[in-house]
Amino acid sequence: MKKPLKEIPVPTLVSSMEPLLPSARRPELAQLSVDIIGRSQALIQRIPSVISRQRIAALVHEMNSYYSNLIEGHKTFPREIERAMRNDFDERSESRHNQHLAKAHISVERLMRSRLAQEPKLCIQSTDFITWLHHEFYRLLPAELQSGQHQNGRRYPLASGKLRDFEVDVGAHQPPPHARLPDFMQRFEHFYSSQRILATNQLVALAAAHHRLAWIHPFGDGNGRIARLHSQAWLIRCQADGEGLWTISRALARQRSEYYASLRAADESRRGDLDGRGNLSDAGLAEFCLFFLRSMLDQIDFMASLLDLQSLASRMQTHVHLTYPSWRSKERESIARILKAALIEGEMDRGHACRVAGVSPATGTKLIAKALQVGLLDSPSPKGALSPVFDANVLETYFPKLYQDLPL
Repeated sequence: MKKPLKEIPVPTLVSSMEPLLPSARRPELAQLSVDIIGRSQALIQRIPSVISRQRIAALVHEMNSYYSNLIEGHKTFPREIERAMRNDFDERSESRHNQHLAKAHISVERLMRSRLAQEPKLCIQSTDFITWLHHEFYRLLPAELQSGQHQNGRRYPLASGKLRDFEVDVGAHQPPPHARLPDFMQRFEHFYSSQRILATNQLVALAAAHHRLAWIHPFGDGNGRIARLHSQAWLIRCQADGEGLWTISRALARQRSEYYASLRAADESRRGDLDGRGNLSDAGLAEFCLFFLRSMLDQIDFMASLLDLQSLASRMQTHVHLTYPSWRSKERESIARILKAALIEGEMDRGHACRVAGVSPATGTKLIAKALQVGLLDSPSPKGALSPVFDANVLETYFPKLYQDLPL
């Protein structure tokens, strides 16, 4: 006789998601937090120019959308993302849908960063802010993507920025019933916005909140995307996002199986008297937080290796020599020197570019025209200042392995 399947308990009390901050593995989590803050600040110093940092960060934001898409099972390539940002969408429905998702993610991240800068007292743990993220993301999608899908394949209309009004199963986890979502979200806000969470515990709280928000599963669709955007907002508030020069999504996509396994492990019930005092496993939450913080550190270190100034300048020089073999060797060398100076200074006038290249103004004008024509530099006007360009055309040599074609 078969044993009846174990019924999944429905969490109706807000205490069902305790603990909200792990007590286990505190020394390791504390050391990781210190390392993340320190190395994130050091990452900023690798690129001295604010303009160059901002341009590289814009490229990282596009990469962030690529990897966030990939986590959800959607693959969109860098050139397709750049096209989407110019409203140039593919005729094929799947590619077009992925482009829209990527563009929406980038647009919402920009809005989010702007809002955080303008509203320093905004409570990012509030239901209002989290539903605002959801609303902004889905309002940017075309009508054909304004729906979700049940596990049985049946589609349903999606209300952007609204808490779900139906019940769901997420694998073996049964999220709270929709009628109790306001209570769970209020508890989430009250705890994670509390001044009792010390600055030294903010990153641990961020990681724990990432899981608990996914555990609550407040929306009919898009919960993973919103949880990652919310974590990004928290990193910005902690001044730990390196001014946008690194992203957690790349690590999570590269470890997609481990990411989902860690989320599931933190869903587990308390394992016994030595596993905290809450309803859920304290050890499971601590392990997820360790995974999350280690993933952060891994990505900061990866970007630090890419943003070493001399190595990046050398790769820019290599790009010029490999991509434009028809140019004379002295032309390539002179343009490479201009690119290095533009990287370091962010922008420079054309006379200075000629001096850096060691050529006459007439020769320099011709070299600058070549670099502008192929998109290595840009300028706001025919005689305006020059700035470096970081786009899909230079990705493979400037920033190797930034994008990786990962299996889904």
